[in-house]
Amino acid sequence: MANKIEKTNAARLLDRAKIKYRLVPYIVDESDLSAQHIAEQLDEDINRVFKTLVLQADRDPRNFVCVVPGNCEVDLKKAAKVAGVKKADLIPMKELLPLTGYIRGGCTAIGMKKKFPTFFHSTALDFNAIYVSAGVRGLQLEINPNDLINYIGATVADLTLCNDEQ
Repeated sequence: MANKIEKTNAARLLDRAKIKYRLVPYIVDESDLSAQHIAEQLDEDINRVFKTLVLQADRDPRNFVCVVPGNCEVDLKKAAKVAGVKKADLIPMKELLPLTGYIRGGCTAIGMKKKFPTFFHSTALDFNAIYVSAGVRGLQLEINPNDLINYIGATVADLTLCNDEQ
């Protein structure tokens, strides 16, 4: 008998917006919350598994969100530029839950406590479907990147330094 997957708030919001997605569970390793671990669990290309990072800026918008491929790091200079600020850095981990409503390893740009400016790395559009957190550890959303970007009202930009950039 298959276990029923509990819908997350993010999934319910997508249902309400009539956006197609698929919930994909994976085994959580508390000692390895990396996108690489998730990609291996899903047997998927790391370039299709996106992580959601929350940044803070030196001025408004104080906080903004970057969604980038799992094998990449946010280029803080590029991120600041697309957000229209001089300087940006990742928020301290202890601020993630109170600010977004999500924990590390389960953060998604869908349904945060507040609507933050959100930027997706341009490679999201290279795929028919990408994986993003469903809002809890152990569950990913497989979703069309255009649908997700349009739903969130995100901007697409070059945001990263990647481990395997040619």
